[in-house]
Amino acid sequence: MSYRNAFSRVLSDVIAPRAERTGREGSFPRGAVTALGEAGLLGLTVSADLGGGGRGPAEAAEVVARIAGSCPVTAAVLQSHYAAVAVIEACGSTWVRGEIAAGRHLSSLALVDGAYGAAGATATRSGEVVALSARKREVVAAGEADSYVWSSSPLAAADGLTLWLVPAHAPDLFVPARPDGAGPHGSATSTVVADPVLVPADAMLGEDGAGHDVVLRTVLPWLLALRDAVGAAAVHPSVAAAESAPSARAGAAQLSAVAPAATALR
Repeated sequence: MSYRNAFSRVLSDVIAPRAERTGREGSFPRGAVTALGEAGLLGLTVSADLGGGGRGPAEAAEVVARIAGSCPVTAAVLQSHYAAVAVIEACGSTWVRGEIAAGRHLSSLALVDGAYGAAGATATRSGEVVALSARKREVVAAGEADSYVWSSSPLAAADGLTLWLVPAHAPDLFVPARPDGAGPHGSATSTVVADPVLVPADAMLGEDGAGHDVVLRTVLPWLLALRDAVGAAAVHPSVAAAESAPSARAGAAQLSAVAPAATALR
């Protein structure tokens, strides 16, 4: 069965019938996410060599656009997932990529730091363990995803960002009971607090300090392609600022606060 046929079945049998209730009750669309995983849609953009669909932004955008017509909540979750998977595909471990391909792993972006004006996320290494401290805002599927693509200050590089894959259920990772209020009702968009969370040093995605380039060249294009697919009128202001940043150094400060473009589906 082609992914389009499998997707059409999930859309008509699972997502659409539950969409109104999901939006009304503000419940996370766990059933839809599970069905999308079983149908191969969570792994749509993972390499075919690992059992994924081997597809790109155009196919992902088509899926998100069709879902958005029925259930904006599920579309928002999938937007953040596909953008996070793009980073994991480029920089992540074979094991995690295989889990995503198998439909057992939902990821999300955690790139927006703290309260406005607060200090950004920090990273401190001790041996083979890194302590990440941050208060991340506007995280889609907070407490529901299996991992977060997480940004911090570099460990040793002079400037830039460093990206990490943080297990969502790691000890000392806290999701407040009350959502941020951003994102569609039911998308579990909330703050995630690390005070700190400990991750292995090899959880780093890419090189230390190179996260800014990954966000510019991978995350941002995916978010914009997915946003355009659903016809959203606007993208988060920090994403718009990143698009027009005159230099990498000027853009770094903006990109440290990039929010998921899924919030445009409010």
